[in-house]
Amino acid sequence: MKRKYSALLAVAGAAVMLGGCNIYRPYSRPQMETAGLYRDTVSVTDTLSGDTVNFGNRPWQEVFTDPKLQSLIEQGLSSNIDLLSAALVVQEYQAQLTAARLAYVPSFTLAPSGELSWVQHGSLQKTYTLPLSASWEVDLFGKLLNSKRGAKAAWLQSEATLRAVRTQVISGIATGYYTLLMLDRQLEITEQTIENWSLTVRMMKAMKLAGNVNEAAVVQSEANYYAVCASKTDLLRSIRETENALSLLLGQPGQHIDRGAWDEQQLPDDFSAGVPVQLLSNRPDVQAAEMALVAATANTNVARSAFYPQLSIGANGGWTNNLGSMIVNPAQAIFNATGSLVAPLFTRGQNRANLKTAKARQEEARLAFQKSLLSAGNEVSDALFQYSSAAEKEAFRKEQIASLERSVSYTEQLLYLGTSTYLEVITAQQSLLSAQLSGVQDRFEQMQAVVYLYQALGGGR
Repeated sequence: MKRKYSALLAVAGAAVMLGGCNIYRPYSRPQMETAGLYRDTVSVTDTLSGDTVNFGNRPWQEVFTDPKLQSLIEQGLSSNIDLLSAALVVQEYQAQLTAARLAYVPSFTLAPSGELSWVQHGSLQKTYTLPLSASWEVDLFGKLLNSKRGAKAAWLQSEATLRAVRTQVISGIATGYYTLLMLDRQLEITEQTIENWSLTVRMMKAMKLAGNVNEAAVVQSEANYYAVCASKTDLLRSIRETENALSLLLGQPGQHIDRGAWDEQQLPDDFSAGVPVQLLSNRPDVQAAEMALVAATANTNVARSAFYPQLSIGANGGWTNNLGSMIVNPAQAIFNATGSLVAPLFTRGQNRANLKTAKARQEEARLAFQKSLLSAGNEVSDALFQYSSAAEKEAFRKEQIASLERSVSYTEQLLYLGTSTYLEVITAQQSLLSAQLSGVQDRFEQMQAVVYLYQALGGGR
């Protein structure tokens, strides 16, 4: 008997020495090139090294200071359906992690049974059994350890995904809010233009009666007036659609969104992107991609462990009165213990196929992790450049609007004096309207860039 146990332990020890190194090895982050992830906003070829103060680490209340926007974000964080669903997924993986941790604990089963039987001369015989069984899998080859590692990585991945959804909800609400403010401002400009152009139509009609212009000038001014009236309808439709989309983010039916004024918005203008390597710890989607790689690495080790023996220990105990005539006392305790070592000999290539599949999925996860980091760097670069270019455009646009306002005034005066045509007046008015609407768009692009940069740097705390 001792020889059998010695042989059993010898086989187990040899297997551990042969395969334990790879199976028990913990996850190690692959080498990732993070230098140069951010492109400089001025130079075409240079990259931005960044500093150690990360704009993404700021609380969202410090970035979005409009009280009405803050109220909407708070509502979205408590009622957004996608965010609530992501929180439930975290609970699911947390339960699976608990189950994986308890796999180290022996399992117990109790299956009591009893029987009544009639024998000769009408006597009643009672038999009962109260068996209690216990089984325990000894984790010699890291199967349970790697299963627990994989479950923990999946749980951490779900938590990172939850944080990513939270960031998306905050940025989505902010973008929708600023879109509404932009549309409101464009609607104000359009309504003012409608009022001004209605005066132009009346002016053209008066000048026609005076013989200064012909009927073509009148109908052309009317056409322009009706065109801007039609654009007002488009703006009202866009406002309604944006309110509905924002209401969906808030987890409520489409309704009017209370909002502040366009000119009252104050946004940060001094951004610190942080060093690129901080994306590994700040971006929740990058964290989720790495946790997927951790889980895939653990699954590969689980697949490796299938090539090695599995040691199980079991024990049974209980009470019975059904042990035969040798038992003097009709109720006796019984106990026994067993040990088994099961090694795979021929599985028709299934274990090898499972290992190849796990390795391929691990490599896919590594590439996905690398891509997520590169994509994060691109998003930061794009947001930084969008802000700087929008600010530059806004400065030029202000000069353009000032020049066009003077142009409209000059052409109207020249028309009264008879030294200009109605086409010059209409062209100047159309150019001014287009520039004013574009100026609002330029400012909105700056707001949007702030939101994008905050999201790209993993903001949302």
